[in-house]
Amino acid sequence: MLENLQRDLRLPPFLWNILLGCAAVISGLIIKYLVAVILKFTSRKVTDYSFVRSVLKRLGTPISYFLPVLVLDVVLPFMELSRKPMAVLSRVVEISLIVSFGFMLTGLVKVFEDYITHTYDLKKEDNLRERKMRTQLQFVRKLAISMIMILTLCAVLLSFDNLRKIGAGLLTGVGVGGIIVGFAAQRSLSNFLAGMQIAFTQPIRIDDVLVVEGEWGRVEEITLTYVVIGIWDQRKLILPINYFIEKPFQNWTRTGSAILGTAFLYLDYTAPIEALRTEFERLLKDQPLWDKRVKALQVTNITEQTVEIRMLVSANSSGKAFDLRCYLREQMLAFIQEHHAYCLPKKRAILEGGERGERPLIGDQG
Repeated sequence: MLENLQRDLRLPPFLWNILLGCAAVISGLIIKYLVAVILKFTSRKVTDYSFVRSVLKRLGTPISYFLPVLVLDVVLPFMELSRKPMAVLSRVVEISLIVSFGFMLTGLVKVFEDYITHTYDLKKEDNLRERKMRTQLQFVRKLAISMIMILTLCAVLLSFDNLRKIGAGLLTGVGVGGIIVGFAAQRSLSNFLAGMQIAFTQPIRIDDVLVVEGEWGRVEEITLTYVVIGIWDQRKLILPINYFIEKPFQNWTRTGSAILGTAFLYLDYTAPIEALRTEFERLLKDQPLWDKRVKALQVTNITEQTVEIRMLVSANSSGKAFDLRCYLREQMLAFIQEHHAYCLPKKRAILEGGERGERPLIGDQG
């Protein structure tokens, strides 16, 4: 059909080739535009997550390159070129197809990631299952994209005959080279294996609350070689991933987000424990930060000067537990100052009597 069209138009080969190339590119872009319009029309009423919107976002640009090159590859046999220019153009089109297809596969991985991210939302109160999936997803996504890029590069290199011969020659030295690379990249390899172990055994997960190196923070990112901890004051703690295999650390959300919190009061021996316990329970009764699992006010220690009173409470998350502890300290302090100021900590001293042997006096220093 295209040959008949060329004979009818009687165009010179140079102009005919340009016309075919432009028509191929424009046709591919038109197909992509029509598909995008149809998909946008089907998802126009969706305000939250949309699978179609994710496809458009992640695959829009790769398809914009892939479809025109694919149509150009189809019309390539109808172009009038000599052998050498045709070979060069065919090689360029072939490599472009491989690269654009690799980008499409990367986009598909990201579409899958968007779907899993929406399905397993970390905003839930008890998000243990979600954190497990998100941790594994992050590792699998990076591994899949790395493999796609490596395979794409290999496919491009194997399209050149000269590089095939070089690759065959390198295979003879792969044993010695593998040993050398293994020793040179021993630490990087151990980090990579530690990353695989963490992704599937999961001593830590995305959004876990950790205490590491004396710092409190949440796991923000787990890569193949390092972990990013977001500290409470917005600093970032970067640790090699094998740190979490070799060294101890605290994970406050290993089996769930619920946690116990303590707040201490240090008062005089005259402190009215029952009155304090009544006020403590009153403060917790309608407090939304408390999850109604655990509450206790007890004397946990007595020193030579003060009584240690511990308030034990439970909350759905470490953040709520921290806020609840601060709330109890503030309110209990205000209650003591207003109603029982006499039981604030005091220092006592014994004053010796005079020469006539008067009875010793006991003095209080507030």
